Amino acid sequence: MKQSTLLVTMIAMTLLFTANTYAATSEVTWKDYKSYRDIHEGHEGRKQFRERTFKEFEEHFAKLAEKLPEDQTLKIEVTDVDLAGDTHVGINRVRVIKDHYIPSMDLSYQLVDSNNKVILADEVKIKDMNFMTTSTLKYRSKPLAYEKKMLDDWFDDTFKDLLTKK
Repeated sequence: MKQSTLLVTMIAMTLLFTANTYAATSEVTWKDYKSYRDIHEGHEGRKQFRERTFKEFEEHFAKLAEKLPEDQTLKIEVTDVDLAGDTHVGINRVRVIKDHYIPSMDLSYQLVDSNNKVILADEVKIKDMNFMTTSTLKYRSKPLAYEKKMLDDWFDDTFKDLLTKK
């Protein structure tokens, strides 16, 4: 009886610790955000919209980084954002999504190990010209659905050889 309890405890501990084996961290900085092409609010206040949007992106980058080994850190510096759609001037500013208002993001990234040694780095311009025709069912009711799908595709393609979980 004691052996089976010990065995169950050891298995549970192993599962508990291996579940966290793959969870890199991410660090996001927003460079000169006032010059971004399109980070304009619709009906919301400018500061609240920017803070909420940046938080959404930071959480998404953190979620993506969890697919990388735990001893790594994904450092991202965002230099430009152009959200899907466009806001039109008027009493009720509303973001209108049309296929010619494509989402894009310019950023530089570094993937570093625990000794701060660069594993992978680049400066990229990410865009999704087919954002209206590709499926976004995963983020259908979420904010920034088109942008998150675009970042997923970039991340999976860029880090495919390093991913520890899908």
